[in-house]
Amino acid sequence: MFKKKKGLLTVLLLAMLSVLVLSACGSKDSSGDQSKESGKNALEAIKEKDKIVFGVKNDTRLFGLKDPKTGNIEGFDIDIAKEIAKIILGDESKAEFKEVTSKTRIPLLQKGDIDAIVATMTITEERKKEVDFSDVYFEAGQALLVKKGSPIKSIDDIKKGTKVLAVKGSTSAVNIREKAPDATVLEFENYAEAFTALKAGQGDTLTTDNAILYGMVDEDPNYQVVGDIFTDEPYGIAVKKDSPELVQAINDALKELKDNGKYDELYKKWIKTSN
Repeated sequence: MFKKKKGLLTVLLLAMLSVLVLSACGSKDSSGDQSKESGKNALEAIKEKDKIVFGVKNDTRLFGLKDPKTGNIEGFDIDIAKEIAKIILGDESKAEFKEVTSKTRIPLLQKGDIDAIVATMTITEERKKEVDFSDVYFEAGQALLVKKGSPIKSIDDIKKGTKVLAVKGSTSAVNIREKAPDATVLEFENYAEAFTALKAGQGDTLTTDNAILYGMVDEDPNYQVVGDIFTDEPYGIAVKKDSPELVQAINDALKELKDNGKYDELYKKWIKTSN
């Protein structure tokens, strides 16, 4: 009699455990990707939560720079993002910002921490395998920054032994190795660290997009951009793969900004080619 009861108790315990396991699996699946399960695309999900989270740079003068006094992030990318939020959601205050670097921006997008990247991100065929891009919203080109009086005047002056500073995860780090294979390339986490290293004498030149370099010149006029640009660096706004509705909405917003003159207004406000 005791054995029968013990056996029945075991069966009941196993049945209860199975129910718990199945319930846990079900709840995990439902919380994994709510928008996907509900059939919502990226644009619909943004409209439902009534905000867009943009990944932006916090260290890139003229494009995305955090003011230590106010805590606000300011720049061309920031204003473009606000205008996009205003067009898509009706209010620029519905744009939220999360700091990214060249290295972290795609992982944060794929993880779902941000909805779109507006962070001086060059459109490349390699990156298109990981994200979807909007139309080009800014045309840039890679150049060199040096201290005034430097013997380096162009890419042709980058020789063996020249120390070139760049940022991890950027196309600039890849390009400079192709254009000047004999140079020593030192990579830093962000532009602020790279520029600090240049000013500390840890390198001979710093390379990235000319527009970003102009921001450094604006910060410290002891430095200058030299030579012609040696690459094309078209910036795009990146979103998760397979988000055609969101890409279209962003493209429509960019077109509206160019048609109504707001884009030119923001460009003149932020983009400076000399100090």
